[in-house]
Amino acid sequence: MPDLGGREITIAVENAYPPFNYVNPATGEGEGWDYDAWREICRRLNCTPVFQEASWEGMIQAVGNGQFDAAADGITITPERAELVDFSDGYIQVDQRLLVRADESRFSNMDEFVANEELLLGTQTGTTNYETAASLLPESRIQAFEQFPFAVAALLNGDVDAVIMDETAGQGYVGNNAEQLKLIGDPIKSDALGFIFPKGSDLVEPVNQALAQMREDGTLDELAQKYFSDEFQLPEG
Repeated sequence: MPDLGGREITIAVENAYPPFNYVNPATGEGEGWDYDAWREICRRLNCTPVFQEASWEGMIQAVGNGQFDAAADGITITPERAELVDFSDGYIQVDQRLLVRADESRFSNMDEFVANEELLLGTQTGTTNYETAASLLPESRIQAFEQFPFAVAALLNGDVDAVIMDETAGQGYVGNNAEQLKLIGDPIKSDALGFIFPKGSDLVEPVNQALAQMREDGTLDELAQKYFSDEFQLPEG
């Protein structure tokens, strides 16, 4: 394993995308899959992760401009984004799903949702979830929010009829609101997620080696069980 000599790595996180990253209201500290994964990566590579909160909108560009050494935010690997930044190898394959209120009975999948012109879909701006929504629905039926928690709040309030999001994130919301929310339908789209780095970063290869080792020794599976299952619940204040 490469030795980074204790080097500090600045990592942008949104702190608003559970279970990848969020703030524990009881402690005020950031937690989540991204925090655990990067601490483990740096343990293996002898580096020090320094997490810095940043908004999702502009995060990819900021990394591309060199404002951060890396970003971790459940970022889908796409050719368009790869023109701005370098990606790590994918660490998980995720499905896009529909999150709905628990008593929803008007539709049971995306096709039925699309067919009912009265229904509104919530999502987050600048995400591949938004791109998927825009490929299926007219703009008038999409409500885009700055952060996913706002989209889920709108769903619970009845302002939108469903939210399209990655299943890993959706499971976290269901775990915390099992009586109010559920995921429905088959996967709408499947994507690989990766970390991002400035173009030409010397961190990509060491991080890929650490991820490969974590995949082989079961560490990624352990983290997935902790965060990407119905058992996950956000901490309460």
